[in-house]
Amino acid sequence: MRIALVSDVYLPRLGGIELQVHDLAVHLIRAGHDVTVYTLNQGRTSDVPVVRLPAVAGMPSPSAVDRLRSELPSFDIVHAHSSIVSPLAWRAARLARAALITVHSLPGPTMPWPLAQLDRYVGNVGWTAVSGAVANVIRRALPGRAVDVLHNGVDPAAWRPAQRPQHPLTIVSTMRLARRKRPLALLDTLAAIRDLVPSNVPLRGVIAGAGPRERALDARRRDFAPWVELPGRLTRYELQQLYASADVYLAPAELESFGVAALEARCAGLPVVAMSTGGVGEFIRNGIEGYLVDTDQEMARTTAALLTNPAVLHRLQQYNQHTLPSMTWERVIAQHVSAYQSQLVRREGSLASAS
Repeated sequence: MRIALVSDVYLPRLGGIELQVHDLAVHLIRAGHDVTVYTLNQGRTSDVPVVRLPAVAGMPSPSAVDRLRSELPSFDIVHAHSSIVSPLAWRAARLARAALITVHSLPGPTMPWPLAQLDRYVGNVGWTAVSGAVANVIRRALPGRAVDVLHNGVDPAAWRPAQRPQHPLTIVSTMRLARRKRPLALLDTLAAIRDLVPSNVPLRGVIAGAGPRERALDARRRDFAPWVELPGRLTRYELQQLYASADVYLAPAELESFGVAALEARCAGLPVVAMSTGGVGEFIRNGIEGYLVDTDQEMARTTAALLTNPAVLHRLQQYNQHTLPSMTWERVIAQHVSAYQSQLVRREGSLASAS
């Protein structure tokens, strides 16, 4: 199958959509498909064919649109990857012969998100989402429209540690240090955990990532939680080493559409304590892979209880390390190819009825 993946953002910029679109392209190519990525992000990558289109103030330029109009009809399917605002992905879906849109983000409760207008603009596309939480938002906005779930994927073997070195009890989290991810709230939660765990038990906290809240987070850390480390943005290899010397992963975002970082940590054998309002519940069940909580206070109490109960902590770690999640790339690629084929059948049916 000839497939165009279209994403406004892509490597070498780092982020959830950027990495997932890249990995999806790699695994589709390994499965025998012909894949090209279209993006507005400039830079260089070498392992996937990429067309980097010009932009003006974040919008595809007229020449970029002309190239989409010329090239996209030659693909069997165009798979557009959308965040809250993704003008390239939306334009590509409108111009494609057959298209799917996958929504990767959850809007805030007060954020206007004109999905009905967008649905009219893009035309006869298939709507999908990275989790049931996102799919439910789209279904409410587009009543009567089918919305499938196409999960993000993970390679569990890449995250499974070969060995776990001796270390103090360690709590980790990985995120873009932006307000939406709630890094300052996480720091307060870590301070509360330190108060709940006996003072004679050494604790280490690590918040990995970079972003606009980095300076404020560091200033607050020095005042309230100097035992918490801020190593900045880490490579995948560095994250794998970090998780091998950690015990629990925290996901504090209340609008987490999926939670790829939490899924990777779960594959590394870490119990995940996450907010119940987002997509992490797709792969975390209470008392099995971790815990879902409703408040920061509950996150602190749950994590402290886990850290002070070695038997439960070890049981969850062993389960996560030795049990595959359902979002392995083999399964995720099969999901995607099935969705592509179904959209092609629907498209052909629409064209036949129109004629």
